[in-house]
Amino acid sequence: MPRRTAANLGALSAILERQHYVVGRDQAIACGLTPEAILYRARAGGPWQRLLPGTYLAQTGSPTANQRDMAALLYAGPVSVLTGSAALRGLGISRDEPAIIDVLIPAAQKRQSSGFAVVRRTIRMPELWVAEGERRYALAARAVGDAARVEGSLSEVRAIVAGAVQKRRCSVDLLIAELAAGPRNGSRLFRIALSEVADGVLSVAEADLRELILRAGLPRPVFNAPVRREDGSVIAVVDAWWAEARVAGEVDSREWHLSPADWERTMRRHNELARCGVQVLHFSPRQIRSEPRAVVAAIAGALAQRGNRARAG
Repeated sequence: MPRRTAANLGALSAILERQHYVVGRDQAIACGLTPEAILYRARAGGPWQRLLPGTYLAQTGSPTANQRDMAALLYAGPVSVLTGSAALRGLGISRDEPAIIDVLIPAAQKRQSSGFAVVRRTIRMPELWVAEGERRYALAARAVGDAARVEGSLSEVRAIVAGAVQKRRCSVDLLIAELAAGPRNGSRLFRIALSEVADGVLSVAEADLRELILRAGLPRPVFNAPVRREDGSVIAVVDAWWAEARVAGEVDSREWHLSPADWERTMRRHNELARCGVQVLHFSPRQIRSEPRAVVAAIAGALAQRGNRARAG
């Protein structure tokens, strides 16, 4: 058994620094701690706490998201890779700190889920990953696919898919490839959300507007379409565009107007569209969700009025 020397304790300190003060039992023993010493440190009221079987946090208090990620990797083994919602957070696609940490291991390995670590055996172990210090995260497309396949809410899956594309963490083509390569089981919502993104819808509120338009049987617009002047230059890219009637539908969310400068840019854009003969209909995400009939009536009315005007001219 290794002797507990200053060098060993220095090695333990270095491991703790690298691993966010999370350490595996085997690592601690290799640094000179006996099993009894580990148990004593992790006793009730002691300086350490057990996070997962054989995995300890050398601090008191609640673990951070990074510490939970590190613990899940140590528990799952040296070739494990974080995926799903944990990877989305680690990659900066989402700010949410998931209660469950999904971690991939090769299908041939045997390790059961425990506590907050959900172990997912796979024949598609990532060959590449993003390393954040000692933490390993699946690439964005795989993380999105794995998160979408276990999520039961279409609105949440929309947010996952649209968030990754909007933040330019992965392309639609990579997501389509992940959908094709992954299991069909659990992929229905992923497929729906991805079809919306491929159709030009890039946010949850836009997806709600698209679904409302199609469900109501309104003429199908082009989503996220450029509106051009007569000389071909682009005025703006609008959320929904009925070119023949020159009617645009826009989803206005507060998060895009957090400053006076943002608001002024929106007003200049709106005025330029109006100057070029475009009628812009503005809807908030709340209106789309809670007043769908009013939204449909506003769109139908504008299209009818514009169509009548064009025929009269």
